Amino acid sequence: MSTRPPSDSRTADGAPALLPADAAGLGAMPQVIDQVALARLYGEPLFAMPHDLYIPPDALKVFLEAFEGPLDLLLYLIRRQNFNILDIPMAAVTRQYLSYVDEIRSTNLELAAEYLLMAAMLIEIKSRMLLPPKKTAEGQEPEDPRAELVRRLLEYEQIKLAAQKLNEIPQYGRDVMRVQVFVEQALQPRFPDVTVVDLQDAWRDIVKRAKLVQHHVISREELSVREHMSIVLRKLQGARFVEFEDLFDPSRGMPVLVVTFVALLELCKEGLIDVTQAEAFAPIYVRLAYTPA
Repeated sequence: MSTRPPSDSRTADGAPALLPADAAGLGAMPQVIDQVALARLYGEPLFAMPHDLYIPPDALKVFLEAFEGPLDLLLYLIRRQNFNILDIPMAAVTRQYLSYVDEIRSTNLELAAEYLLMAAMLIEIKSRMLLPPKKTAEGQEPEDPRAELVRRLLEYEQIKLAAQKLNEIPQYGRDVMRVQVFVEQALQPRFPDVTVVDLQDAWRDIVKRAKLVQHHVISREELSVREHMSIVLRKLQGARFVEFEDLFDPSRGMPVLVVTFVALLELCKEGLIDVTQAEAFAPIYVRLAYTPA
């Protein structure tokens, strides 16, 4: 019957000693156990590659579902090997394309059917390139069998690049999230303190704004020509001659002067007054028509 040494057994240099049972279980595990483990097998760290490691044939698979169609796969093969898309080496590309198709035919026939159609097109283009070119009119080059395929690849690449640029734009829910912030407000409002000086300044501002707004009221004065005819006649009564300028009152404004002048014209028209002048450029006098000369 074997006995186990104490759990705190140490070697001569002070390092922890491995128990016999532990040494048998660890096998070839290195003494330094703080290194990064290569992998974990059933939860246990694996620090060295096992010599009897067996990898089944179906452990590593290439899932062609990552490609978005035959054109995507064909474009990937061309760009990966830096082929000139305007001068595609059909033999190399067709061979690689068929090898990918053979991989998926054994697992996914439904997916392989779509890729087989493109494979048939590649074989047809390769066959047409092996045949001598058809004769065309003078001065025209024969049509390249790859022209239609190149056109489709270029259009697909442009659409793919545009889709990638659109995908790089930040999207709500993927790159940007909405943030809502709730701010608690006090139940009792706090009003600021107002001093007498603040009220005085506010009143001065109101007075300044009131002075900037000025109103000018224009009223229409009612003037009567008949009334001013009577005023002119009263001024002429008891006077032999009255100078023409003395009949007007400039202090009452232009409207009164105009009405007074119209009143004089009406009196002359009705023959109630006479307007005389001794000579040219001499003063003009007005008198009542019925006054004796």
